[in-house]
Amino acid sequence: QVQLVESGGGLVQAGGSLRLSCAASGSIVGINAMGWYRQVPGKQRELVADISSGGNIRYADSVKGRFTISRDNAKNTVYLQMNSLKPEDTAVYYCNAEIRPNWGRREWYDYWGQGTQVTVSS
Repeated sequence: QVQLVESGGGLVQAGGSLRLSCAASGSIVGINAMGWYRQVPGKQRELVADISSGGNIRYADSVKGRFTISRDNAKNTVYLQMNSLKPEDTAVYYCNAEIRPNWGRREWYDYWGQGTQVTVSS
């Protein structure tokens, strides 16, 4: 019932920009933190950035100053503006959200998007 749908990935040259979007839909009571993770083949998934419902933000050191996370609570959507992209940013990016669905207990459940490919060419 609850889904996270990502968009905005693609191919970009080094130094370029992309904006990722992730919209949560379904029978949602509330959303706590939302964030972005990325994964490269052969490596563990890592946090890129996340943002709490109150707007507290954290970034991976590797993206500080280049990426900006934001959210629109009215739209249940989180964004990741990625500027000054580097080849090492190439990965599959996954949206994550802590959600209370209407069917669930009074606790946060982790939901994940399907992943969107970001490829940065040199």
